[in-house]
Amino acid sequence: MAFIARAVYNTLLWQERKRARNVLSAPALNPSRPGAAPAHLETGRRGERLAYWLLRSMGYTIVARNLRSRPGAAELDLVAWDGPILCFVEVKTRTSGDAGPPEAALSFNQRSRIVAAAQIYIQGLKQKAVNYRFDLVSVAWTAESGFYVRVIRDAFKS
Repeated sequence: MAFIARAVYNTLLWQERKRARNVLSAPALNPSRPGAAPAHLETGRRGERLAYWLLRSMGYTIVARNLRSRPGAAELDLVAWDGPILCFVEVKTRTSGDAGPPEAALSFNQRSRIVAAAQIYIQGLKQKAVNYRFDLVSVAWTAESGFYVRVIRDAFKS
């Protein structure tokens, strides 16, 4: 299964690199489609898709995507098991380095809301004693270095 996940991840990465080259070479020829989601939301979805397949290829078992415990609560981008450890994964995606690296966009307030949503998720599990951590996947495109996807395990504490 990891082989398939790796192949899908590599295909998605190739598509993203191709898309980025096309946008850089002819930005005026790529208008957004009428009725499409805003560009920043589409960028986030693409980053989450890359992160999903990368984590699967690394052996994570994904159990939830875009999980919102209740209205108004923070969204958990990915919930996964890495062996016996439950991981709450936040994905940050950037298409330029102007605002800094993607991981710098995770504020204290966002971390607090993610922790609260994770605690609600853990309370709903049947097994009560669970080891867990908060991971961060940083997805970025820069003209100099191309695409990079980085997994930061145990990125912050609860």
